[in-house]
Amino acid sequence: MFAKTLAPRLAARGIHYGWVMVALTFAYVLCSSAVMSIPGVLLVPISKEFGWSIGTLSGPLGLRMALFGIIAPFAGALILRYGPRAVLTASAALLIAGMALAMTMTAKWQLWLSLGVVLGIAPGMTALVLTTTIATRWFTAQRGLILGVLSAGTATGQLIFLPPAAWLTEHYGWRMALLPSAVMVALIALAFFLFSSDRPSDIGLPPYGEDAVLPHPIASRSSAVAMSFAALRTASSSLVFWVLAFTFFVCGVSSFGLMPHFVTLCGDFGITPIIATSLLALIGLCDLIGTIGSGWLSDRFDNRWLLGCYYGFRGLSLIWLPFSGFSMVGLSAFAIFYGLDFIATIPPTVRLTVRQFGREQAPLVFGWIFAAHQLGAGLMALAVGESRDAFNSYLPAFLAAGVICLAAAASLLLLRGRTGSAIPAAQPAQ
Repeated sequence: MFAKTLAPRLAARGIHYGWVMVALTFAYVLCSSAVMSIPGVLLVPISKEFGWSIGTLSGPLGLRMALFGIIAPFAGALILRYGPRAVLTASAALLIAGMALAMTMTAKWQLWLSLGVVLGIAPGMTALVLTTTIATRWFTAQRGLILGVLSAGTATGQLIFLPPAAWLTEHYGWRMALLPSAVMVALIALAFFLFSSDRPSDIGLPPYGEDAVLPHPIASRSSAVAMSFAALRTASSSLVFWVLAFTFFVCGVSSFGLMPHFVTLCGDFGITPIIATSLLALIGLCDLIGTIGSGWLSDRFDNRWLLGCYYGFRGLSLIWLPFSGFSMVGLSAFAIFYGLDFIATIPPTVRLTVRQFGREQAPLVFGWIFAAHQLGAGLMALAVGESRDAFNSYLPAFLAAGVICLAAAASLLLLRGRTGSAIPAAQPAQ
């Protein structure tokens, strides 16, 4: 609404409007993604209030994570057809409705509908597909860095809001822990609606790093479902797609599949929720550094080998965790090393996707790759909870996740000769 007025004024001062889009998108994903993780802090108080087991509560958590990813390919098509602003507005409205239902729930069906279905679909309508779209549409130069910044916002938002949520839960009850996120999502969604633009060409700008305004692509008349499955059919003939989908599945298993249970894991060793969520916040802060750094590296080095290193180091950190003694020193060291690598995999994964499938199709294809990520996260979130109920320990699940990470690192050897190194920052992706 105001983008056409602001863009020329900022351009006169040497500021490309793409940076405004990055700021708006970062703020939204930071707050909306917090909704994905806050229920992990609420497991114990909800269990105590309603008498539901941790395994029972893990079901909606797993469903939420799976839906968060399953909706991504179709969200990519919706964004391609209707634009980021319309899709984000709808996502925000649904997100607020889901949190309102969660705050007033009294029965299991409401638990499944709110924390499972609605809070899975709503953030999944934007998530990493939105950040991929913004980065690929608005930036050619420094695209990897932008991917790192926006991806870091997605993961960091899921972690840094946990200490305030734990404090609110302890002092005012678990329902109040959801309220701040609902308010912030509403305010930032309004700002995005007022100041965003769907494409740089809509306000007469070229992407950052290019000189010519790109022509607006011909709008497809196909439905979002048809567009998504057409992209999948094209991508499924490529080994690159299957390797990236497998490794991103493992990324989900070893990141968001585990973290909803981290507070409860620490509680098993006598660590209070406040301290445990502070460790998660440390993971989030380190993730911010690591993922932005990964974006910078992905503009300069071979993205395949970056991914191999990331999965290898993550696997080793998870394998080491059960042997840390769960002292503050050991857990702090784990938080730092694991946090630096938490979702550093996103920038090189997206850049390889853009390189292989092009600027316009990349968000659609990455939507399917991200679906694999969240499928892994959802299955692991459920399996970890059931494992604790069965064996009274989370440690076997964390060890298994570490071993799977090493397998993901090895699988990247299949891409030797299949794709080149990172696209130079000054060149457009073809």
